[in-house]
Amino acid sequence: MIKEYQTIKEIVGPLMLVEQVEGVSYDELVEITLQNGDIRRGRVLEINRDKALIQLFEGSQGINIKQTRVRFLGKSLQLALSPDILGRVFNGMGLPKDGGAPIIAQKRLDINGNPINPTARDYPSEFIQTGISSIDGLNTLVRGQKLPVFSASGLPHARLAAQIARQAKVLNTNSQFAVVFAAIGITYEEADYFISDFKKTGAIDRTVLFMNLANDPVVERVATPRMALTAAEYLAFELDMHVLVIITDITNYCEALREVSAARKEVPGRRGYPGYMYTDLASLYERAGRIKGKKGSITQIPILSMPEDDKTHPIPDLTGYITEGQIILSRELNRKGIFPPIDVLPSLSRLKDKGIGCGKTREDHADTMNQLFAAYARGKEAKELAVILGEGALSDIDKLYAKFAEKFEKQYIGQGENEDRDIETTLQIGWDLLTIFPKNELKRIRDEYIAKYLPENSKDTAIFTAE
Repeated sequence: MIKEYQTIKEIVGPLMLVEQVEGVSYDELVEITLQNGDIRRGRVLEINRDKALIQLFEGSQGINIKQTRVRFLGKSLQLALSPDILGRVFNGMGLPKDGGAPIIAQKRLDINGNPINPTARDYPSEFIQTGISSIDGLNTLVRGQKLPVFSASGLPHARLAAQIARQAKVLNTNSQFAVVFAAIGITYEEADYFISDFKKTGAIDRTVLFMNLANDPVVERVATPRMALTAAEYLAFELDMHVLVIITDITNYCEALREVSAARKEVPGRRGYPGYMYTDLASLYERAGRIKGKKGSITQIPILSMPEDDKTHPIPDLTGYITEGQIILSRELNRKGIFPPIDVLPSLSRLKDKGIGCGKTREDHADTMNQLFAAYARGKEAKELAVILGEGALSDIDKLYAKFAEKFEKQYIGQGENEDRDIETTLQIGWDLLTIFPKNELKRIRDEYIAKYLPENSKDTAIFTAE
């Protein structure tokens, strides 16, 4: 029998302290009945002898301490799941938000998930095509990887996230592909953009959306990514689907963690964030991966906006330690009107070498990737030198590299918001750009690949000017 308590001691922000409780466990779901009959929910955050600290999901406004009843339900927060979740929109607590019928659950799973045994993990090795050249060609996404996007205020990370969600696919497989999209602390306009974009392009049919708006309770933001990852685990490991999880914005999630931590009067860590933020973020990111013996997989692209464009801020800093690389967006490229404004030089996919090559993308992928990186880096250096010393101080070959850098940004990095490039197109654009150089400058590409793939109109070994 579930016992009711009317022993609330105090309420501070989203936290409620209840005394004289018995048999209560950590993370247990709580039902709070207000004096007017309204019901709110929460979960047990901490137990100390006969005291239970409860985290409220819907906020504490309007609660009368003396007339409110509390019931501990003996179970943790769960998500109702079935194949019908595809094509649906839910709020941050997993309740339908699209006006459709409630999900008839084939299974209910704890949103905190179960840790994947490290020995059961399978190594990521299969290429995921996003249709975006600067990711596919230079910072390749691999199935089972976690590859965050480091953005900043005012940059088009929402448009990039929507484009990846529309276009992503696993090549050379018959398995179904699904996208789980979690938006944390976004505005009505952003939510409407995502939903209408997915519906307009038909991507909604293979997508599950979890939307937590900026005016929703802060505590709901802590649950939203866990709801999304639980849905992803069901689709991947129960229905054998390849699942791409996109979470935006992780910064809003961390702000919610900091607010709850402050309400608990915990000793703050770096910049006021809780000391356990690394562990908490790891509990989200490490739910990505592949499991031996399972056909499905979870690939994760968390998106975070760096406060004050600071890469050393605790949120991007800790994220970088846990994940396998990062995609960094550039204000300079955005000012030039280049979309997506991906700064490829500091960006990195640590698993890219495992997902490219013969049988995955193409045999020349690694060589052309290295050559493009090197040429773009030298081209940017040449342009910086021209700013300081004037263009006349550059050698003919340096002028070529500077010209290459400009073309590379416009033709390779820049592409249309609805332009879905396959890997063959991306590689061909790279080869076309390399024709600007004499063949003796292509030192990172094997001769047999130059003979096979370099277009016929490329220059010979003679040095020529950029005029």
